[in-house]
Amino acid sequence: MLALNADVDPYRCRTLGLAGSVALMAGGLTAGALPVGEALLPSSGRAALGLVLAYFGLVLLIAAWWWLGRAVRRPRPPAPRELLTTLAVWAAPLLLGPPLFSRDVYSYLAQGAMVDARIDVYAHGPAHLGGPLATEVAPVWQHTPAPYGPVFLAVAAKVAALARVDVPSGVLGMRLVALLGVALMIAFLPALARRCGVEPSAALWLGALNPLVLLHLVAGAHNDALMLGLLGAGLVAALGGWPARAAVLITLAALVKAPAALGLLAVTALWSARFTGRGRTVGAAALTCAVALATTAVVTAAAGTGYGWLGALSTPVSPDNWSLTSGLGRLSGALLDAAGSGLADLAVPAWRRLGLLATAVAVALLWLRRAGPGAVRPLIAGAGASGKGLGPVYALALSLLAVFVLGPAFRPWYALWGLFLIAAAAPDGRVRRWAAAGSGILALGLLPSGSPPDGTQLTLAVTGGALALPALWWMLRMPEPGTLPARTGALS
Repeated sequence: MLALNADVDPYRCRTLGLAGSVALMAGGLTAGALPVGEALLPSSGRAALGLVLAYFGLVLLIAAWWWLGRAVRRPRPPAPRELLTTLAVWAAPLLLGPPLFSRDVYSYLAQGAMVDARIDVYAHGPAHLGGPLATEVAPVWQHTPAPYGPVFLAVAAKVAALARVDVPSGVLGMRLVALLGVALMIAFLPALARRCGVEPSAALWLGALNPLVLLHLVAGAHNDALMLGLLGAGLVAALGGWPARAAVLITLAALVKAPAALGLLAVTALWSARFTGRGRTVGAAALTCAVALATTAVVTAAAGTGYGWLGALSTPVSPDNWSLTSGLGRLSGALLDAAGSGLADLAVPAWRRLGLLATAVAVALLWLRRAGPGAVRPLIAGAGASGKGLGPVYALALSLLAVFVLGPAFRPWYALWGLFLIAAAAPDGRVRRWAAAGSGILALGLLPSGSPPDGTQLTLAVTGGALALPALWWMLRMPEPGTLPARTGALS
């Protein structure tokens, strides 16, 4: 374990994270999710050097974020404005580089071009489009329909129409959309944290400066940023006493990606607390559903994409996909196959169904325990600032985390569904510590190219991370500016 200085200098953290971001971006120039025509063979020397450099920078960035967390936990933490400046400094290099850790941005562009060309994205995959954009899509998604709602597809269609077949311009356009989502997250996270009795600086550190935000929402340009930004806006509206407006905003978030629909449970819980009588929950649920259905109908009609996305929600569940339940299914299938049973092929589907059932049970228990009337009424009475009314937001955070852990598809950025709200609502303690540790671990889980690693690439990645350790030791052991090293031995 590195011996750190007792006092943490946020400026030094900013400098260290900037060095990490620059190295990560530079490594991505040869090892990132590059366009097909620019991609290098993983065995090439430049790609190998890029991978080492990318993981060198990644470890520096994670260490800078973790070290900054020590400053945030001090009695006088850095102000939100100072943290946002740090976020901008860390994010700037990543905006200039290629997509990292996933090729999904190319899928977004191809699906947007399909909508612009009046091709049904819920019936056909990008291969049906053909041309340069379709070529950039990962092979596993070439023939699969889009699982996204009309809000996101309408946005992607506008970006694709502006970019036409110029792939770099399209990537920049989708990255700007993701930045809009991150801006919404930043705008509403402090207000949400105050309502839940959480220090805004602590919420920004865990929910906005989180390495997963930088790597997958900024560098990867994932549409989860737009979903989370709209979800945060909706929750702030619900806590502020505008439940109808909240239902509209959260429905728009769900029309980007479906998991945000769980936020309507929070709207129902908060809306019901404003009524009296035994049927208040049913009444609030009916009102929330009415607003959500009306919003969905209007937006879908305006986008002209139809309701095929409801049937395409299983798209991320591919045979090659990994998750906790699919891993257990593969293990069970192998054991059954070794035992000579003919049930081996049923193992993965069975475990996935068990995962969905476990998710439903977990969500139900969380809401019964943490978002009942006793947890909501203090908030309506004005006790939100003391943290007594965080029940619905905290229950939603844990529910989205359960979807991430037990769901049929596992992607590191899916963890942000719950982490964003844990940052705003979780009390100081074990949950926040585990969320921070999990973020650092998940940030290391993918190659910059987004491709599955082989043994050589794993070795190169570990080498890059190991090379960062001497740099960290040197930087963290340096005395703070204006101080002298402590003397050893007795004075004579």
